[in-house]
Amino acid sequence: MLFAILAAPTPAPPQSAKLGGNRCRVKRGSVIESTLGRIDQLLTFAKRGKGTSVRVMRISGGSARGVPLLVPKGDAVRPATDSMRQAVFSSLGGRVEGARFLDLFAGSGSYGLEALSRGASGGLWVEKHRRTFELLRRNIAAVCQSMQRDEGNLAVRCGDAVAVPWDTMDLAPDLVFIDPPYPVIEKVAPAIFSALKGLLRHRDDPRVIFEMPGEVNLTPRGFELVKRIGKGPQQPTVGIFRLEPRPRAVDLK
Repeated sequence: MLFAILAAPTPAPPQSAKLGGNRCRVKRGSVIESTLGRIDQLLTFAKRGKGTSVRVMRISGGSARGVPLLVPKGDAVRPATDSMRQAVFSSLGGRVEGARFLDLFAGSGSYGLEALSRGASGGLWVEKHRRTFELLRRNIAAVCQSMQRDEGNLAVRCGDAVAVPWDTMDLAPDLVFIDPPYPVIEKVAPAIFSALKGLLRHRDDPRVIFEMPGEVNLTPRGFELVKRIGKGPQQPTVGIFRLEPRPRAVDLK
């Protein structure tokens, strides 16, 4: 069974903001009010301490464009850059609308949230670090609030992406986003692709989006590389994979 998201309570947004020394009235329920409230929430959360600070990135496209996301500082989470996400979703094009996604090593949740903002119908995020998981839940709640949608068809799980029983998903995904820490890619990739081969076999031409440094070349069994975005050693790149076509039956008559 999937775990439903428990939305974190959002502080009441400010009713006005000072711009250039003057107080500017903000219409209740407007996008500006929602954004100001979200920024206030980010600043409040960042001041809590506990030895962890946060930084901010934003959704780059779709109906939630510009919504800020919480990202923990440090080496444990390396979020995809805005330019990389824009390039990935430009390549995916119309595949995103109405799709279901699986976001592994989710971190801030930016890939899945970007898909949601651009029309995906729902999906599952998987993140094992508890502190990052808490930020991820807040990010999902913020994007849903901006889109004025509930959290139906969305789920989040705190666990190891390699060990999660993905076959418990209500529906297999059309898009799978994988963004693991670079040092573990060659260790975890074979097991992940092996599991995905069974999970995706009933979907209509699904895509696996795998972020990796430029010097890594994955050749997963049962998959073929459709496109590589980016280049250069130690530079972020993305490989877009699809299942290899099944061999056609031979008519011996």
